[in-house]
Parts: sequence; C-alpha cells; structure tokens
Amino acid sequence: MRLQLTRRADYAVRAMLALARHDDGLLSGNRIAAAMDIPPRYVAQVMGDLVQAGLVEARTGRRGGYRLAQRPAQIRILTVVEAVEGDARRRTCVLRGGACSRDAVCDVHQIFSSAQDALLERLSAARLSDAVNGGSQPPG
Repeated sequence: MRLQLTRRADYAVRAMLALARHDDGLLSGNRIAAAMDIPPRYVAQVMGDLVQAGLVEARTGRRGGYRLAQRPAQIRILTVVEAVEGDARRRTCVLRGGACSRDAVCDVHQIFSSAQDALLERLSAARLSDAVNGGSQPPG
C-alpha cells in the first residue's frame, strides 16, 4: 500500500512552502513554478483553489503575484490538501473498490479507517511552519 498525495495536492503544498519561505512581498506564479519544480500550467489552477479557500491572497497585474493570507503557523497542512482535493477522507473500500455499507463493512474496514483517522489527525496537527522548518515538529 502506498500513501501519497495527488499531484494537485503535492503542487499545492509545494506552492504554499514557496510562499512561506518568501515573506517579503508577492511571489509570481512563474517564480513559484521555477522554485518548486511545478509545471507552470498547473500553478494558476492550484493557486486559484488556494485563493478561494482563503489561504492565499492574489494581486493581478504587472506587479502582481501571490502571498499567504495567514501566518504559516496558522495554516494546517490538511487545510492545504483539502483546499485542492476536497474532503480527504477515503470513501473507497480497499477490498471492494466501492464504498462499504453501514450494514456490511469489509474485513479490514476498521483497520484502514483508524489508519486514515491517524493520518488525517497528523496532517491536521502539522502546520505549514513545521514544514518550512524541515518538519522538525515531534510526532503528535
């Protein structure tokens, strides 16, 4: 089993890291793309989601760009992921390929459900500032 972010969530987290590390004004989409190795065609899409979620402020025009709407210590990693993916809770059964029903859950439902809960709890506890500081926050 592999646990990994979707490409869109990966780009969102990287873009947010670029903004958190650049605290002296606006950062253009092209600079975000170059600094974080994100294909430029995805930057505007991802940044649009982050702006809509209230995590990023955008200014248009020649001197435009993006900046964080909140301090990095106030931004949860889970909030960034959910800004581009929606609710992060897995709805597909690992055995059946569809949703488990309330009446008949699969044999591993509780195991995977509790693992998912632990992951979501950890992502909710982790702040953008933790990642900027090299993920030095002790496990929760």
